[in-house]
Amino acid sequence: MNLIAVDIGNTNINVGLFLKGEQKSIDSLPGANQKALSRLIEDLWQRIPVAKRSKEKKRDGVVAAGSVKPAWTKLVREIVRNTIGEKMLVVGRDIPYPIELSVKEPDKVGSDRVIAASAAYAVVEKAVVVADFGTAVTIDLVDDRGVFVGGVIFPGFEISAAALKRNTAQLPEVTVTRPKWPFGQDTAEAINCGLYYSAVSTLQEVIRRYAELIGTWPQTVITGSAAALIKDDCKFIDSYVPNLVVKGIALAYKKYIESKQ
Repeated sequence: MNLIAVDIGNTNINVGLFLKGEQKSIDSLPGANQKALSRLIEDLWQRIPVAKRSKEKKRDGVVAAGSVKPAWTKLVREIVRNTIGEKMLVVGRDIPYPIELSVKEPDKVGSDRVIAASAAYAVVEKAVVVADFGTAVTIDLVDDRGVFVGGVIFPGFEISAAALKRNTAQLPEVTVTRPKWPFGQDTAEAINCGLYYSAVSTLQEVIRRYAELIGTWPQTVITGSAAALIKDDCKFIDSYVPNLVVKGIALAYKKYIESKQ
C-alpha cells in the first residue's frame, strides 16, 4: 500500500507518506500556503514507485484525505489533480469509516474525530478516549465494542485567547505556554494559567465522567498541535500520538482495500 494521506484541518494541513504500508514522513503546512502544498505533494508522489505493469509509467499509489474544512477539501483536490493528475479519495465519502457510529447525526460528525478514534481503537481494542487539541478541542469516547458514541467540543487555546481579547476592554491576547507557576503574577500570566489549566482539568473531568458511565477508566490518547504542550501535566493519560488523524487515514484506506479483496 503506497499512500499520501492528507489531514485537512481548520488551520493546518498535515501530509503523510506511506510506502508499502510503512510511515515514511509527516509534514505540516499552513492551509493557506498553496504553493508549498503543491510542491510537497509533487515531491512525495515522486517517491512512490511506478507500477510494474504500467506501460504509461503510472505510479502505484493513491491520495486519500480526511477533512473538516470543505473549502480546503476542494482546493486540495484541485492541487492533487493539477499537480500529479490523480483523484483524491475522501474518508467518510469515497472511503468508508472503519468504525461504527452511534450518534444522532452521523453525517455531521467531524471526520477528524472519527478517523482518530478508529485509529486509537485499532491499537487499544477496548474502550478508549481520544482527545484532539487543535483549533478546537474534541474529547471522544469509543466503547468496548469499538463503537464511536460521541464526545465533547470546546474552543482551543487560540480561539479562547482571541475571545478574551475581543470581548474585554483591557485584557491582552496571549500565546499559551506551559506555566512556571499555577498562578500568574501579571494579567498575561494569569490568562495563560487560566487557559492552560482549564484545558488540563476539563480533559481530566470529562474522562472521569466517561469512566463513571462505562464502569472503568478508559485508555486515553491525546493528539493535535497543542497536545505536546499539555501532555506532561496530564499524568492520567496513557499515550501521546502526534498526527493520529494522518495515521487513521492510512488505516481507513488499508481496511477499505482489504474489504475489496
